[in-house]
Amino acid sequence: MRNNQLYVPGVCNIGPAEIARRRRAGYVGLVVTAVVIAAVLVFRAPAYWRLLVFFPASIAASGFLQASMHFCAGFGMAGVFNFKPTPGKTIPVRQAQDREKDRLKAIRILMYSVLIGIAVALAAYILL
Repeated sequence: MRNNQLYVPGVCNIGPAEIARRRRAGYVGLVVTAVVIAAVLVFRAPAYWRLLVFFPASIAASGFLQASMHFCAGFGMAGVFNFKPTPGKTIPVRQAQDREKDRLKAIRILMYSVLIGIAVALAAYILL
């Protein structure tokens, strides 16, 4: 099976190497989220500083969502895909309707990531 036969518009635009990259980004975001929360608590910063956790929590959510969905939001917005073992090397999506499906999926992932970041930040603000 050729690489471009794995691509499904709006469903799957990355292979194992790219999925692993997204998962790593999710773990990095998760660790940074924990560090920010710990720092705010250890230094007894004002409660509004807990809202900063929005940024790394959104990054963590984005990484994990993209890995689990086998879909890169950035690639979806750019109209490319990659199933090659080398991360970052992309192939353009040729059909306009396929690019539109990818763009809509990318927007959904970004919206979910922002909503999760907001939820985590509010939970940190209210509960800690």
